[in-house]
Amino acid sequence: MTTTCEHVAELGADPAPTTPEGCEDCLAAGGRWVHLRLCLSCGKVACCDSSPAKHASKHFADEGHPIIRSFEPGETWRWCFVDDTVV
Repeated sequence: MTTTCEHVAELGADPAPTTPEGCEDCLAAGGRWVHLRLCLSCGKVACCDSSPAKHASKHFADEGHPIIRSFEPGETWRWCFVDDTVV
């Protein structure tokens, strides 16, 4: 089930991924990830909360960018951190 939130209206086209090959921070630190997420504000590719470093959540905490989408092949869902819901 998806819900709408005020942050969806602020989105434009999906930004180009900064590191299409994987989590930007894990790649820099030699870490590993489980699933990837794309920040829809800036294009940062970060790892999910099932990954050891949870970089997507850390990116939200640091930058306040509200919506991510799955960066996994075949997945199109989006998540709003602020509203804690699928959008």
